[in-house]
Amino acid sequence: MNKLLLALWACLPVAGWAYHQGPGQDRMKLDQVDAAIARAEVELDGGNHDLALQNLEDALKDLPEDRVSDARKIRLNLNKLRLEHKQLVKAQKDLQVMVEEMSADPDADAEVLSEARRTYANAQYYITYLMRLEGYTREQWEPEIEKSRQAFRLLAEQASCSTDETKALTAREDLESAVRLARLELSDLQGLPLPSQ
Repeated sequence: MNKLLLALWACLPVAGWAYHQGPGQDRMKLDQVDAAIARAEVELDGGNHDLALQNLEDALKDLPEDRVSDARKIRLNLNKLRLEHKQLVKAQKDLQVMVEEMSADPDADAEVLSEARRTYANAQYYITYLMRLEGYTREQWEPEIEKSRQAFRLLAEQASCSTDETKALTAREDLESAVRLARLELSDLQGLPLPSQ
């Protein structure tokens, strides 16, 4: 009995080392991700968007590849912050890829997909708004607002089937804004304040 206990005691360091080299590495990465997200929240509360963006990018980079759902949530929040921090084109491109990926994935979280679609449609809306102000032709900006309108319409239809009246109202208002942007004359558009998130 003593020899068995002694043999088990001698194997503990090997087992600990094996755990550290295997699953322990993933746990350490997840701890780093949690710390980076916490730092991003602190920086965001303090008004330092640059550091918040950097921390979210670090969290995304450190996240193990098998954590797809968590990565999508981080990417969504990162792109929302990019939209607020005037990185519109970068956010729009990543959101487009994200929406396409999630639409093709039957296991994708429907709530995250819906929010990604809404954020992507918002990016398209803002791009259209800026294109119109910068004097682009209708042929250049119209495809952008059409993508936005279609996404807002899909979200409005989905929201009308849910019991969340606030979400349904927001979706309808977003759709109306996209339609109004397409119909406004440039002179009327120039007199309006820039839209905010």
